Amino acid sequence: MKRVLLLMSSCFLLCLELSAQVITYDNAKKKAQKSFDDAQMAVREYRMTDAIDLLKDAVRQEPGFTDAYGQMTITYVEMKMYKDAITNYETLKHLDSASTRPAMLAYAKALAGEGRFSEALATVTLYIQTNKTKSARAEALQKVYTFAAKAASKPVPFKPHNMGDSINTKDPEYFPSLTIDGHTLVFTRRVNSKNEDFYVSEKDDSLGWMPAYSFGSPVNTANNEGGQNISQDGNMLVFTGCNFPGGRGSCDIYYSIRTEEGLWVEPMNMGSPINTRDWDSQPSLSADKQTLYFARETPDAGSEIFMSKLQPNGKWGYPERLDSNINTSGREVTPFIHPDNQTLYFASNGHPGFGDMDIFFSRRQPDGSWGPAVNLGYPINTADEDASLIVAADGKTAYFASDRSDSRGALDIYSFELYPEARPLRTLFVRGYVYDAKTKRRLVGDIELTDLETGKVAATVRTDRIGNYTVPLPIGKDYAFNVNRKGYLFYSDNFSLKNKTNDSMFVRDIPLVPLDTSAVMVLYNILFDTKQFTLKPGSEVELNRLVALMQENPTLITEISGHTDNIGMDKDNMLLSEHRAQAVVKYLVDKGIAAERLQAKGYGETQPVAENDTPGGRAANRRTEFKILKL
Repeated sequence: MKRVLLLMSSCFLLCLELSAQVITYDNAKKKAQKSFDDAQMAVREYRMTDAIDLLKDAVRQEPGFTDAYGQMTITYVEMKMYKDAITNYETLKHLDSASTRPAMLAYAKALAGEGRFSEALATVTLYIQTNKTKSARAEALQKVYTFAAKAASKPVPFKPHNMGDSINTKDPEYFPSLTIDGHTLVFTRRVNSKNEDFYVSEKDDSLGWMPAYSFGSPVNTANNEGGQNISQDGNMLVFTGCNFPGGRGSCDIYYSIRTEEGLWVEPMNMGSPINTRDWDSQPSLSADKQTLYFARETPDAGSEIFMSKLQPNGKWGYPERLDSNINTSGREVTPFIHPDNQTLYFASNGHPGFGDMDIFFSRRQPDGSWGPAVNLGYPINTADEDASLIVAADGKTAYFASDRSDSRGALDIYSFELYPEARPLRTLFVRGYVYDAKTKRRLVGDIELTDLETGKVAATVRTDRIGNYTVPLPIGKDYAFNVNRKGYLFYSDNFSLKNKTNDSMFVRDIPLVPLDTSAVMVLYNILFDTKQFTLKPGSEVELNRLVALMQENPTLITEISGHTDNIGMDKDNMLLSEHRAQAVVKYLVDKGIAAERLQAKGYGETQPVAENDTPGGRAANRRTEFKILKL
């Protein structure tokens, strides 16, 4: 009986050994050869699923068919089915290690796709060492995986969350964009995998994101609209239109404005010099709507990121190519300028990365240039293409598109909390409208936000045609806020955000006082230390505006007045207010304003504008005023 069992066992092992003997295309059965040939044709026609089925049929007929296992490894990698690719390669290696070379680089990519970068590096290195001829592709992969193996050893925090059925469907959703208040999400959806249109979801504070609805006409059309960016105030949409009637190149950038009634106007081509005969796409508008970032692809230079500034005449300036810390000899796409106006996110395959396009960020330097590109790290970036990331105004919530395992069928939009080192400045904002203080008529005005510490302009905004505005306020700084319009006194305010921690929205409806006799303006950004009358450095921004106003109106005669709260002796307060007014007058005279046009007067605590029994009231009473005596 034992001999019978041993004989049966030996026969089984022999059969298994025979069934798994090495088979190449040359000695395979005709049917297996045909399945393999048909699979090769399917691959050339990008019918990858059909190719896999045919290759599986080939190995069913010839279990040791090494060529089929090698092609299956390569095809699975093309399909990004990395685990299946690894399994097939390891089967191939077990059958005949000498047959693995044609699939080695694909196997390395499969390992990288699973985050096994050290093994991918070892595989590529072995390929180079055993290769008789030099392989530029292998050497490029070796460089990539050397970086990736080291970087992936210190993964960054990353917990993506699918945004759910209100936004994601069986169709692909991608290119998210968000208003500054975080309550309106606009994205691109490829409907029935054919027509690209824009969709909108609005956030309810208690219910979350509401079901998305079509952006509708006239923006959505039978053509493909994509790569959009909603302005931070929600009143302007910039987007990409390819092969549109009347377009200047293959893809152009278009824009649409929302009216006071909430309707969107017919999209308009942004024209020259933004659009060219080349591929101009993926626009990102700064929060103040004064700077446009976009990708341009040319036959000579590939894809690079450019920026254009809005000129005083309302036209866009000639686009400037961003410096070498952003653009490389590779491709740079999907720029996103955060509302802080200091942090740029973009995708590139030219900076050191994990295999394909990776997402990077760069911070604006004090001189206006861009700092070194920083890879967002693994697993945010992977061996596959990663691009099109945006970050909300809070500085920590990021949104991107991905086809992860929990997607609704294709690309879905996800959100995640961005780790602290990669966050921009958290940004609050001030919004409202500008109007005539006497007639209440809405006015178009120019708004400027200035860093009080450096004196540099942080943002400039022109209101829309009915006076509405939105200005970003990155926290951590103190700002002077000024509104100007010819024929009016300028308006000044300030926002102290150095120690701001809670989320806030400031609402300021700005009354502009017409230039007229007895018109009075409070100069909120004329700053003194307590009980002192020496001007603090942050005062220059406002003082220089006074100089400009006096120069523009050479017949203007004014009174500069100082006011205090009621803390301290009346006599001391009166003297302090006089000295402060005189300090302002001296500054203006030193800047070339004739002394006879200026009068300094101190009122002490005699003209309060608020009660003196609260800190806020006392602060309001401590002020410097500018009054017109004669035009």
